[in-house]
Amino acid sequence: MRRLLPAALTAVALLLTACGTGGTPQAGTAVQAATPPDDQLDTAATVDVRLVLEPTSLNIFGTSGAALDQILLDNVYQGLVTIDTNANDKIVPALATSWETSPDGLTYTFHLVRGAKFHDGSSLTSADVAWSLQQQIAPGSKAVYGANFATIDTVTAPDPATVQVRLKQRDSFLLWNLTQRGGIVYKQGTDFATLDGAENGSGPFTVAQWNRGSSITLARDENYWGAKPKVAKVVFHYITEQNAANNAQLTGQTDIQTAVDPTLLSAFAGNSGFAVLKGTTTDKFTLAFNGAQAPFTDPAVRHAIRQAINKQDVIRAYGAGLAIGSAVPPQDPWYEDLTGIDAYNPDNARKLLADAGFPNGLSLTLTVPSIYPAAISDVLVSNLKQAGITLTVQPVEFQTWLTKVFQQHDFQLSLVDHAEPRDLANYTKPGYYFGYDDKQVQDWYAQARLAATDAERDALLKRVGRQISEDAATDWLLLGQASTVVRTGVYGVPQNETSNRFNLSTVAVAK
Repeated sequence: MRRLLPAALTAVALLLTACGTGGTPQAGTAVQAATPPDDQLDTAATVDVRLVLEPTSLNIFGTSGAALDQILLDNVYQGLVTIDTNANDKIVPALATSWETSPDGLTYTFHLVRGAKFHDGSSLTSADVAWSLQQQIAPGSKAVYGANFATIDTVTAPDPATVQVRLKQRDSFLLWNLTQRGGIVYKQGTDFATLDGAENGSGPFTVAQWNRGSSITLARDENYWGAKPKVAKVVFHYITEQNAANNAQLTGQTDIQTAVDPTLLSAFAGNSGFAVLKGTTTDKFTLAFNGAQAPFTDPAVRHAIRQAINKQDVIRAYGAGLAIGSAVPPQDPWYEDLTGIDAYNPDNARKLLADAGFPNGLSLTLTVPSIYPAAISDVLVSNLKQAGITLTVQPVEFQTWLTKVFQQHDFQLSLVDHAEPRDLANYTKPGYYFGYDDKQVQDWYAQARLAATDAERDALLKRVGRQISEDAATDWLLLGQASTVVRTGVYGVPQNETSNRFNLSTVAVAK
């Protein structure tokens, strides 16, 4: 909005900060004031939002990166189902009002909402849904998460409002995968190569403008088939530097500041002009080993590095967070506190290194995107030095990280925030940049996918989470905490898992 608002909001952030040891934290309890009636809202308002990482492309079908999901999921594009981040990621209706599963678990029948339309005004029907899912599994498909739908045999549209998905085998992950970008419904015949400049989703907002390197503007679709958004426009401003982001919020250039540095929240504490919202995330700050390259092919080296790092030091440096001990956040049903595995023990870390043939220590290089706080790297340098490891930090632009580390696997150690939810599958892919290859983990994960019940699935995935920790497949420095500063008079702001989806449908502004 870029203007100060009347004092209409008196929310207080009440989250029980998840620091200290591991364990299951209480859910985020920050409370926002109830949104006023529509006649007290400025429905012509523009809301300015600070984000950190700008996407490289708007082609959500074929471009990797959570930055795309963050702005486009639920807002511009929709699937049959979505998730409620305020209810532990409960799967809820979107373009489908309801669905049934056959007794053998092989057929899913979805019933579509009536009157759904794409932004070009054409009707959205079951034929579009069937075509969209078929593109995920088509030979040579460039879909980022197409492999998630490999269990699909056929997708049919028996009538314009009904879709049937027939599976080759049970897939307990299907509904969840449909809540993510792989479940997006595109207009039949869409040329995905054109999506960077010409979206045609069915969501409540359209992409109005992209000033590369600066901002992306979404505008309300006045012909949206569902409940109309309560604001006319939302401008996402990409401000990577934390002090600059704070200044933008304090001076009215932005109304919502996401991913606030927890160490800088004091600027807003006790200020009646702002509310500080805190919530859950799936932001797993992951220290990756190049498992296909010496010395990380030796498990003793990986365990030594893990034991040399005091996760509480990292959390204090970052300002907030939770030690988790594996790649599973507490909101997942298969979460287990695994912080006791490779607990901080620098003396044993030195012994492990000596046993691995490095009695005099070793020197390693850490490649880290420059968008992350240097304080984290500083802790790693200090902690590892105590165990005899000399760490050289190599900050790079995020695009360089994507090319050098993620694609080319040219690194020793890497630090990056894996923000994607439920991404245990990364540990089942030997070709992934971790270089981790464990047949038992792959088998358990495959069995979990075939599970007949949620309880069976959850038990198997809990085994996966424990095994990757016992193998020191990577290290998990902390699970981030969502800290969002909201200007007084702005309502309905997402506060959980804001780095991988930011649903704008409830955002509103007082007159």
